[in-house]
Amino acid sequence: MNTVVIDLGDAIQYESHPEIAVKNAWSKDKLISELAKMRKLGLEPIPKLNFATTHDVWMGEYSRMVSTTKYYSVCRDLISEVIELFGTPRFFHIGMDEETAAHQVRQDYAVIRQNDLWWGDLYFYIGEVEKKGVRAWVWSDYAWHKPELFFRKMPKSVLQSNWYYGTEFDLNKLKDPAKTYVKLYNDLEEYGYDQIPTGSNHSNDINMEGTVDYGKKVIDQSRLYGFMTAPWRPTLTPCLDKHKQAIAQIGRAIKNY
Repeated sequence: MNTVVIDLGDAIQYESHPEIAVKNAWSKDKLISELAKMRKLGLEPIPKLNFATTHDVWMGEYSRMVSTTKYYSVCRDLISEVIELFGTPRFFHIGMDEETAAHQVRQDYAVIRQNDLWWGDLYFYIGEVEKKGVRAWVWSDYAWHKPELFFRKMPKSVLQSNWYYGTEFDLNKLKDPAKTYVKLYNDLEEYGYDQIPTGSNHSNDINMEGTVDYGKKVIDQSRLYGFMTAPWRPTLTPCLDKHKQAIAQIGRAIKNY
């Protein structure tokens, strides 16, 4: 394992927008110090801010101003500041997953962008990242629902992370929607996108190794930038074992594949 994606959210006291930070959020100096420790351990830190409306509660009041002039200004400020804090990282993960009504049925306040607005905002985030010399990275699940539109409009410059957390990878045995999820790895390869396939121990303990096995079979080495595990547990003591297990699974995958 050589890279850590850090979902910053409201856990940092941003100089540009300190009002976003929660109580006990890290200072900029604290973050910079921890990033230095990671690098000494041989780990490359990559920032993540998820701008999908399903996952943007971290933005506080600005999550209720989506696609407004003020919203764009805040996003621009945050992207610029984070890139500076990370010393111009290779990648910047901007999320953009699960922006559907179905994923917000339990939320009191639901916002879904679609069609040209969704794409326009995506291009805005990408542009803010790229103008700083950093490569944008997104979740790829938009393609599950609108593949033709995705492959027509998604820039090849954007690093893709499709994700699937099941145990079966044989397309001949799978049924939708799982078949669509797995097949997207093949489709992204067919269309020439760079990928970092994502697995997890969220649901079982064999998906990560299965993801690596499948990814290495269907993705050309020149477009395979690695693999990512996403345990989807907070970094709290009660969840430490789950995180350790995820790391161990990545280790086994590296050894076996």
